[in-house]
This record gives sequence, structure tokens and C-alpha cells, in this order.
Amino acid sequence: MDMDVYYKQETSLTVQDFQAILIRSTLSERRPYTDIDRLEKMISNANLIITARHDNKLVGIARSVTDYSFCCFLSDLAVDNDFQKMGIGRKLVEKTHEVAGVDTDLILLSAPDAMSYYPQIGMTKSDNGFIIKRKN
Repeated sequence: MDMDVYYKQETSLTVQDFQAILIRSTLSERRPYTDIDRLEKMISNANLIITARHDNKLVGIARSVTDYSFCCFLSDLAVDNDFQKMGIGRKLVEKTHEVAGVDTDLILLSAPDAMSYYPQIGMTKSDNGFIIKRKN
């Protein structure tokens, strides 16, 4: 279904591309998309970024932090609104887990509206997590 979309691990994603995909997806509602300095830190400190592109336009991203051995925290999964329901999110999750290592636990905090999506792509809900919320 997403045959004209290609996926790759990127190490030099621009802050402009990252900001644009946040805006073109629902993730901008929960990310500091106007704070360029913070977005730059989010990109530079992530050690695994998988992207989906169509005609070189960024249409999806999975941004993670991983040790490539035991766990991978997928902190951002965003798909351009015009490209949703094409399997891109599922493929980004699969590629992330593949690159991080299938022996890793893939951990994700879901937005409330997306809680029903993740079980559909094979993820299991976890009730044993804890969080200290950021101050801003």
C-alpha cells in the first residue's frame, strides 16, 4: 500500500524537516514544535531515527533512544496526516525494532487518542510503567 514510500535510518535529519512532520501530523499538539533549540536537541540526542519519505518529502518519522541491546524507547512516531492509514506507522515501528535489535523491548508512551492504534500493529499494553512528567 505504501510502495512509493521508502524507509531509512537517518543521521542528519534537519530541524526544518522534523518541525514540518510534527506540524503535518497530530504530534505537534504534544511537542514543542515552535522551540527550534529544543527540537535540535531532540534530534541530536536521539540515537535512532527512522524516516519514511515520498518523493524525498518526509512523511513519517520514528525517533528513538536505544542501547541496541536491551531496550528502545520510541519517543516520537509521527505520520503526515495526508499519508495516514497507509501502513507507514506500522512499518516505522517494525523498522525501528529491527534496527534496534529484536532482542530489545520497544517501549512507547501513547497519546490518549492513539491508545487503540498500537494493539492493532502488534504492540502489547503495559500497566507496569511509571513516569515523572516534565515541567514544560
